[in-house]
Amino acid sequence: MSTSEPLRLAILISGRGSNMAAIARACAARDINAVVDVVIADRPGAGGLDIARGFGIPTAVVRWQSLDDRDAAERLLTQMLDAYRPDVIVLAGFMRILSPQFVERYAGHMLNIHPSLLPLYRGLRTHRRVLEAGDAHHGATVHFVTADLDGGPVVLQSRVPVIPGDTEAVVSDRVQKTEHMIYPRAIGWLADKRLTWRASQPWFDGKPLITPLVEDFRDPQN
Repeated sequence: MSTSEPLRLAILISGRGSNMAAIARACAARDINAVVDVVIADRPGAGGLDIARGFGIPTAVVRWQSLDDRDAAERLLTQMLDAYRPDVIVLAGFMRILSPQFVERYAGHMLNIHPSLLPLYRGLRTHRRVLEAGDAHHGATVHFVTADLDGGPVVLQSRVPVIPGDTEAVVSDRVQKTEHMIYPRAIGWLADKRLTWRASQPWFDGKPLITPLVEDFRDPQN
């Protein structure tokens, strides 16, 4: 167990927060040297808020109705984040497009997870698009956030098989199970300083991370 100060996290969610819960569990079990200081949702009905409270994590809401009120929402969100002073902001199913100015403010201190093997299938409905394309494998990607939507430097990916007869729901479940493993892992690397941000790019174990790290789950039993 590390004796250094734990990495302080602020997690942003929009829905049920399954990745947030996976990260909170990893923190509570001391599998990673991190602590969740606050969970912030963009709407009061987000199911993940109750889950966060169950972990004893403070919660907050920044109402975010549309792009028209993004500036006001981001100002309030910035005030909340600066009050908590997290080391890392974790986007966990946060379904809002952040402005370039907001992203730049926290450059190198904000992670996202996306349900595809980026740069493939940026945006929404990734599982459906993979099935329609007839791809043999699929996965999820942990990446640093930049102003380029789903385009920031990739840190870690999971790969899963796409099996004949799979439905969108089956593929989604298979991918999500790996998300719950790789997202805490990447955060743990940050906590242990194996993963760092230098000169506008990720470094891993003292070297620039040019090619994403990959966890392969293509055994159909996974």
